[in-house]
Amino acid sequence: MEMGKRSEIPPGTLYMLILKSLARLGSMHGYGIAHHVQQISDDVLQVEEGSLYPALQRMLIKGWVVAEWKQSENNRRARYYRLTPGGRKQLAHEIREFQRVMAAIVRVIQPA
Repeated sequence: MEMGKRSEIPPGTLYMLILKSLARLGSMHGYGIAHHVQQISDDVLQVEEGSLYPALQRMLIKGWVVAEWKQSENNRRARYYRLTPGGRKQLAHEIREFQRVMAAIVRVIQPA
């Protein structure tokens, strides 16, 4: 992989990354979430708008986040998302599942 090249977000981890960003920073708009993931991953991960907003919509339906319209830092109307207690519970589940899968992958790729 080239230095500085962005990687695709591994399947099944987008919810976890969004939930963790909201748990860490509190209420945020979509662009802020995407920017946080990119920044905290040292520009390795980039959340595309085409996957972020549908994921946020599904998370609203599932009750993991709630949203309200507010003014953004640059005086634009933006939808701010906030974690719910159900979202915190889901985050813990997502992290446990991710760690389980990563441990399995490590077992497979370790030298024999």
